[in-house]
Amino acid sequence: MLANYLIGLREGLEAALVVTILVAYLVRTGRRGALRQVWLGVGVAAGVSLAAGAALTFGPSGLSFEAQEALGGTLSILAVGLITWMIFWMARTARHLKADLQGRMDGALAAGGLAVMLVTLLAVGREGLETALFLWAAARATGSTTDPLLGAALGLASAVLLGWALYRGALRVDLRRFFAWTGLGLIVVAAGVLAYGVHDLQEAGVLPGIGSLAFDVSAAIAPDSWYGTLLRGTLNFTPQTTWLQAIAWLAYTIPVTWLYVRRVWPRQATAPAAEARSEHVAA
Repeated sequence: MLANYLIGLREGLEAALVVTILVAYLVRTGRRGALRQVWLGVGVAAGVSLAAGAALTFGPSGLSFEAQEALGGTLSILAVGLITWMIFWMARTARHLKADLQGRMDGALAAGGLAVMLVTLLAVGREGLETALFLWAAARATGSTTDPLLGAALGLASAVLLGWALYRGALRVDLRRFFAWTGLGLIVVAAGVLAYGVHDLQEAGVLPGIGSLAFDVSAAIAPDSWYGTLLRGTLNFTPQTTWLQAIAWLAYTIPVTWLYVRRVWPRQATAPAAEARSEHVAA
């Protein structure tokens, strides 16, 4: 539930920031008449995201077990790719997001109301589709639907409240730090979804090694225990993990975390190397 709360909060706040920037810009420049198109775009984006979530949930029900597992594994890996791209995209463009959105809105206002709606739809809809796909993959990994949906709903509600408070000036948040640390959390969540996607592909027979376990701690961490449920809900941890799952988890987590830290905290990441070079020169 905590992992899905983080997903809902992070993605929801990104969407809320987009809407807040657009609404505040239109109000400040005296073009309130375009607000209706903005809210229409938000509504259409929400509807498309809900439809995508429903299609992912109910669409594969008529398929065979192997086909469901193959589809689930493929989409889980796709979700990991999208969320990874989103994390690095936000780390790179967060400081320019406001100017970029305002520039797009200026162009849309010159083109007409439909263009305003499309700008909002594309900006918010991208976040919604990413959220729907990643939540679906996370729900499959945890083996539950209620808890992930509840966690995501709470995260989205928190994001809406934060967005409203930021718009009204009632709250000051260091958004750069917020997105930096939540990005690290999402990398861990994405690694768990990737491992489960690999397991799905093994179940479908697409990948080998379904019976080759790297470790089995189910005797110490019972899957139905409260702590087993907590680990599964937060880290997508499974007591029985195959070698291929473990390799995929490590192959994703280590390099992605290293690259992310270097991008988000470049001074801290390069400081030890710089100090080492200085000591070597001094010697």
